[in-house]
Amino acid sequence: MGAPRGRVGSTIVRIAVTGSIATDHLMRFPGRFAEQLLADQLQSVSLSFLVDELVIRRGGVAANIAFGLGRLGLRPILVGAVGEDFADYRSWLERHGVDATSVHVSEIAHTARFVCTTDEDLNQIASFYPGAMSEAAGIELLPIAERFGGLDMVIVSPNDPAAMVRHSQECRERGYPFAADPSQQLARMDGPQIRELVAGAAYLFCNEYEKALLASKTGWTDEDILARVGVRVTTHGKDGVVIEAPESDPIRVPVVPARATPDPTGVGDAFRAGFFAGLSWDLSLERSAQVGCLLATLVLETVGTQEYSAETSEVVKRITEAYGADAATEIAAHLPA
Repeated sequence: MGAPRGRVGSTIVRIAVTGSIATDHLMRFPGRFAEQLLADQLQSVSLSFLVDELVIRRGGVAANIAFGLGRLGLRPILVGAVGEDFADYRSWLERHGVDATSVHVSEIAHTARFVCTTDEDLNQIASFYPGAMSEAAGIELLPIAERFGGLDMVIVSPNDPAAMVRHSQECRERGYPFAADPSQQLARMDGPQIRELVAGAAYLFCNEYEKALLASKTGWTDEDILARVGVRVTTHGKDGVVIEAPESDPIRVPVVPARATPDPTGVGDAFRAGFFAGLSWDLSLERSAQVGCLLATLVLETVGTQEYSAETSEVVKRITEAYGADAATEIAAHLPA
């Protein structure tokens, strides 16, 4: 079989991560949502869940991905819109290797808020208030590219839908390789918007449900989608990751076993960070996905999306346990000292 298209390899140095920047308000419900939902009353749901705890964390998909890249020694460029309340968050990100000079600060709106309740089965009910994120559509990539001497990869992650479409359009027009990561915004976007976002992407990211939803909304078959992107990466939760490309056999990567599962928030974002870190190190798609799976598990074992550590010794140990000594040796060569 031929090699997967869309591989940029060692040229991925300047990574711009576009998308949401938010504060996460995370709560835990000591029960099961399924036991509170009545099948014959779903048309008029009115529920209030008494939760055991509230934890306020830094979050937002783009910020989470950028934080993960910074944790692994890269210097990602964060691109998004925030409120004037972003000062402390900016300092935190910059201390962890993220370049936040391209973040737009709104004069009228607060930074976005993500409010999420998780039950005992790790099911989640969440709401997202966009706030300043609504101004992200006014951000142009060209001045950012000129300031950094070009862009090797633009990750178009969940954001204001108009911003997502604009960023992908500009990437195609200016020749910036980009990754389409519609994620939870698939529920908000219509078929034409999704088609405009995805077409020409070097990488397309979805989970199993989002993959089916994308196909339903666009009317595209698997073959249609693979003809329009370089590489499609589908996450399957505890069943790992599948990587597909035209004229190539699928690559299947199992997860790194978790030692605990207190909160799944941000797991997908961490996977993307690890995956692109691997590609920036010129690792194969399989090895890059292994790095992504390791980072995802570290987040799964931690409450909060940016509270985990990625100490080199621990990363090497966990990679060895999950994927073997050869994988650990190859990946360890690129980890920060």
